[in-house]
Amino acid sequence: MLGKFFKKKNQASENAEVKDITILAPVSGERVSLEDVPDPVFSQKMMGEGAAIQPKEGKIYAPVNADVIQVFPTKHAIGLKANNGAEILIHVGLETVGLEGEGFTAKVKEGDKVKQGDLLMEFDIDIIKEKAKDTVTPVIITNTDDMSEITVDDTAKELTAGEHPLLRVSK
Repeated sequence: MLGKFFKKKNQASENAEVKDITILAPVSGERVSLEDVPDPVFSQKMMGEGAAIQPKEGKIYAPVNADVIQVFPTKHAIGLKANNGAEILIHVGLETVGLEGEGFTAKVKEGDKVKQGDLLMEFDIDIIKEKAKDTVTPVIITNTDDMSEITVDDTAKELTAGEHPLLRVSK
């Protein structure tokens, strides 16, 4: 009798909707306040709330378990949907769409399921430094209005991909 009770409880908890997630740094580098990103689309939060990182290496990792909902044709940005419904845009550099994919290699495609820490993309920092406006990489919750709370975790200035929290998002 107790076995049935615990089995039902476990099934219920497995099916419980995820409400709170922690988005880890998708790239290693220095934390940058979104307001300090030199592009008004990001700094004025026109696309949503978030934070940014000045990358030190050219690898982007999945910051949460998620579905890949978009890989831009120019490969400069990836859209993810987390388990709590948060839609996350990782946009590598500023004005990088003009590179038309030069220096970017996507490691995932639309429809893939990724686990936190999976490699999503590689990029050549030197090409971005030479040919684009900036290497700063905004991480944006594009459906900010659907979330109840988004908090920037500013406990560390230097971030290691997959280790340091960047954002906490509640639905």
